[in-house]
Amino acid sequence: MRDLLQLQVHDLEVEVLTGIYSEETHLPQPLRISVTADLDMPERFAPDTPLSASKSYIDLKHAATAGLPRDVHFTLIEAVAEHVCETVLISDKRVQRVEVRIVKLAIAEQGESIGITMVRHRR
Repeated sequence: MRDLLQLQVHDLEVEVLTGIYSEETHLPQPLRISVTADLDMPERFAPDTPLSASKSYIDLKHAATAGLPRDVHFTLIEAVAEHVCETVLISDKRVQRVEVRIVKLAIAEQGESIGITMVRHRR
């Protein structure tokens, strides 16, 4: 079994144009997005290992925030997750797997989490 490094950015709250119902299609909806990326890693991380041996978690945050187009309406949150996965996979060939979890905050009635998790592997 090979070793891997997981980078994680959880619980980003982002306003995204998404939805299929008329009351959803004209205004952005609040989503909670979490991203986990599995990376190939070096044999060992020594105290003086440079950042280039890993990946900046800021790249994951960017994919789920500023990397989402503001002028595109995503009918399904699955399409939002797909965009985030593609952005992370394209950004670094060391990324072997991306997991994106999206919770639709506007439809929760009693604090429950309603949403999806998408996992994409490098092919």
